[in-house]
Amino acid sequence: MRLVKMTHMLNEAKRNKWAVGHFNMINMEFAQAISEAANEANTPVILGVGEATIQYMGMDYVVAIANSAAKNSHVPIALHLDHGSSFAIIMKCIRAGFSSVMFDGSRYSMEENIRLTQKVVEAAHAAGVSVEGELGSIGGTEDDITIDEKNIQLPTAKEAIDFWRQTRVDALAVAVGTAHGMYKSEPNIRCDIIAEISANIDAPLVLHGGSGVKDSVIEDAIYSGIAKINVNTENQVAFTENIRRTLLNKSEIYDSRDFLREGRDAVKEMVKSKIKLFTMCKK
Repeated sequence: MRLVKMTHMLNEAKRNKWAVGHFNMINMEFAQAISEAANEANTPVILGVGEATIQYMGMDYVVAIANSAAKNSHVPIALHLDHGSSFAIIMKCIRAGFSSVMFDGSRYSMEENIRLTQKVVEAAHAAGVSVEGELGSIGGTEDDITIDEKNIQLPTAKEAIDFWRQTRVDALAVAVGTAHGMYKSEPNIRCDIIAEISANIDAPLVLHGGSGVKDSVIEDAIYSGIAKINVNTENQVAFTENIRRTLLNKSEIYDSRDFLREGRDAVKEMVKSKIKLFTMCKK
């Protein structure tokens, strides 16, 4: 198959009360693990790539690996720019072959976020690419960007509804109490706000910071209207811990393929468990 935009898979998920997993692709092993897990589960998946990963891997490698995953898949796969910071980087990704992009205008005022997001939507839709927008500030650290708790902003349902009506993004991430990274204490996720927003807009809602959230809370969020859930940290922890364990227990290993395979297998199992959770009510 070819890379696809997120629109169809997310709209189906919203209608039928399940969620598509967005898993960050850090390297080739992550791409293999994520796509293999999705194929075994017969469920579409989103390969998320942040700007730091593009800098690390190189744009050509990112797109080539994602295209290879899609070519060898019998389920739809989207290649999605995660937390795009500017119109310029978003256009580079679209030209390179990304099928979906996110513009993160959460650091701007409401008015400026709307204006910039509208610009991205116009350009991306003209190229047949789906767009995710973000409203409010999600705390924690991702791709070397940290937002302190004091700077977290939770928008009202009315603000989120107005934002969507003016931008018409294909998916909307709203800060509702989650954070990037692992949680030090149990998050208070506002499912009431999720439900109110979801009932008043056509676009599927996105939950960032899905790592470490209790299964019961994830289920409530999906039932309330979440159709896309981002997971990154738990996969990275599984990958690193399995490699560390392998190298400590098997000091004779020198072929990097031997320990990278262990990390890849750990990510695959983590992704499979998340897909199972996200699709419990899938028809």
